[in-house]
Amino acid sequence: MKSVRCLCCGAAMKRNGKTGAGSQRWRCRDCGASRTVRYDDEAARLREFVGWLLSKGSQRDMPGQGRAFRRRTASFWGIWPMPDAVDEVHRVVFVGGIWVARDAVVLIACTERHVLSRHLARAETSAAWRSLLSRVAPPDMVVADGGGGFAKAVAAEWPGTRVQRCLFHAFCQVKRQTTTRPKLQAGIGLYALAKELLHIETLRQAEWWVERFLQWCDFWADFLAQKSLVDGRLVYAHERLRRARRGIVSLVNAGTLFAYLDPALSAEGPLPATNNAIEGGVNAQLRSVLRNHRGLSTLKRVKAVFWWCYMHVECPKSMRATLEEMPTDSDMELLRAEYGIDADDVGAPKKWGEGLVWEELHHKTRHPYSTE
Repeated sequence: MKSVRCLCCGAAMKRNGKTGAGSQRWRCRDCGASRTVRYDDEAARLREFVGWLLSKGSQRDMPGQGRAFRRRTASFWGIWPMPDAVDEVHRVVFVGGIWVARDAVVLIACTERHVLSRHLARAETSAAWRSLLSRVAPPDMVVADGGGGFAKAVAAEWPGTRVQRCLFHAFCQVKRQTTTRPKLQAGIGLYALAKELLHIETLRQAEWWVERFLQWCDFWADFLAQKSLVDGRLVYAHERLRRARRGIVSLVNAGTLFAYLDPALSAEGPLPATNNAIEGGVNAQLRSVLRNHRGLSTLKRVKAVFWWCYMHVECPKSMRATLEEMPTDSDMELLRAEYGIDADDVGAPKKWGEGLVWEELHHKTRHPYSTE
């Protein structure tokens, strides 16, 4: 136990019996002042809670099957570990989303070393992506998996940033249409071209790949234009191949397929062509956390994702600072009252999703937790 000091003179104090409530009384050796000491272990309990949440530990293995632990840490489920604005400019930023429920997705921005920011939304809309990107300084290049609404959000928030579509996701986009064992000769050729995307390392190889893809499009143009009569109407006979072709054509036209080979960007060193940094370094870890604690409600699953991201930023705050600065569920209810929104009239997804108050907490003001 740390020595107790007098608040008046600073001298060491000694034990001096108990108070009527049973607390230890301390008396100063020099001036005779008396006091009691109350130890605040809330930060230690929060550290215990976060340590359990991000580990493989089970409450069943705790003393009393975790009843005491749940009693000590129940209040911490109400804390929202919110992100801070990122002013540091990074060369490359990876973005992606992890779905924790049918109507809840957490959008995440990170570098190869740490998490930058995150945002909870009901879907991968352009407004949700803008809320995420607006809290991060525009990088030189962003690597994305091509989620819905992302292109529009980047054009609005990071107009000077080059976009690199993850080549592995581009390959999977083709594989979903052709399968790994295509039966048609056109599908076999397109699938082979898609696999070659993962091995392009120079600008000359990229140009040669685009030329071969255009040759494939010209050669099979008449074949893909064939139609058949289905239920009394004409439809394209090879719609899946047409979708695969359309997806690659849009990436080539947008210039997002080989942005990592741009000489102006790669002058300082090679750039990544996939977003493995977020898929393997972040999303895989988050799925492991959610798998280790199966049975959590949707809201608690979201907070588990937020806590993992909060503890993997470049400089995470201390538990004491977290308790003092982070908002709670009651703070959000107060904000709803300030904005005239009745929480009872709001559906379950909107209560913690992408609504007016949630955007206010995230990105719309410089001091997002203020009710002024």
